[in-house]
Amino acid sequence: MNRSTVWHPFTQHALEPPMTRIASTDGAYLIDENGNRLLDAISSWWVITHGHRHPKIMAAIRAATEAYDQIIFAEFSHEPAERLAQGLIEIAQPGLKHVFYSDSGSTAVEVAIKMALGYFHNRGEPRDRIVVMEGSYHGDTIGTMSAGERGVFNVAYEPLLFAVDRLTFPEAGREQDMLDRFETICRTSGVAALLIEPLVLGAGGMKIYEASLLASLKDIAVRFGCLLIADEVMTGWGRTGTMFACEQAGIAPDILCTSKGLTGGAIPLAATLATAEIFDAHLSTDRRKTFFHSSSYTANPIACAAAVANLEIWQEEPVLSRIETIEAAHRCNLARFAGDPRFANLRQAGTIAALDLVVPTGGYLAEVGQQMRALFRERGLLIRPLGNVLYLMPPYCLTAQEVDRAYDAIDEVASIVLERAR
Repeated sequence: MNRSTVWHPFTQHALEPPMTRIASTDGAYLIDENGNRLLDAISSWWVITHGHRHPKIMAAIRAATEAYDQIIFAEFSHEPAERLAQGLIEIAQPGLKHVFYSDSGSTAVEVAIKMALGYFHNRGEPRDRIVVMEGSYHGDTIGTMSAGERGVFNVAYEPLLFAVDRLTFPEAGREQDMLDRFETICRTSGVAALLIEPLVLGAGGMKIYEASLLASLKDIAVRFGCLLIADEVMTGWGRTGTMFACEQAGIAPDILCTSKGLTGGAIPLAATLATAEIFDAHLSTDRRKTFFHSSSYTANPIACAAAVANLEIWQEEPVLSRIETIEAAHRCNLARFAGDPRFANLRQAGTIAALDLVVPTGGYLAEVGQQMRALFRERGLLIRPLGNVLYLMPPYCLTAQEVDRAYDAIDEVASIVLERAR
């Protein structure tokens, strides 16, 4: 076979073997070119919610292709976009009234940052600071890299990145430090918005914090008149046990970003929801106050049709019951490793579960992550550790027995890797 000319994401091609080609997908499984079935225990990078190729979503895509391709959204609208926007407003927290479409999680957050800055600029208020949490990840565009954790991932692009204020992650016993830091920043600088992953920091190591802290951050933001942007790209669509993670804190963000599970993971689409006040700050007979953002594929009708079908699945099928099954299976299996010296920091938020393999050198680039990934593949599982951080985030069609199988593999692979390291 000729060497592929494809450049894959987050891949060091000098160290990786040639990519295995996937021939088809089915429910919780990827089927490769050799007929091997791989259990997708991470929802193909956190996007697949109900399972691969859900019949209702696939049917909606096929039907949409009979009527639509791309339509210029700066000039026209269409039924799938209108239906989806109304559906999103109905399930989102109260106060979110307008929907802006884009293409990915990164662009959804980029849009949110621009909305926040535009809101204060158009009101004539000098606020331009963005506050984020240490260890966060919001995407790979310039704006979202600026807001995310700095390090090996973006050091080459440092000249392009703007400064943000950072809060320490609220480790146990240090929660008040984070809240005090946020209040101090709000008192001393023109903060436009707090941008945060609610409850769970995903790529930052599946770090989990209490919903009460999110509520306290919202209270501080309200007192000082800054906006709260909830990056629910990963945490939305049931991942933490509720439709959106903010629900567990009893708060409504001023701006909410969603993608990944928006279409059930079937096709790219993103949406940024905002309050009427933010929309109205851009509403003017002065065209200079226009919200200047777009992409060629804004509100693609086929993608919007898939997302409408996803909303209907949530209404018609027992999705929350399936989530509860996975949550219970996680709890049971994590209990197996309680007190196990091989693992530390066992944690769970809804269908997301994580634990750290105890090794001398951890972190995202830890070699142990690559070793474990290869061993999981040999056992027919797609599990992609974040360095020494093992996590599972399965699609909701997974059975309790399939969750058990993933933990059995974690048990076996951890022992192999640690034995090799001796």
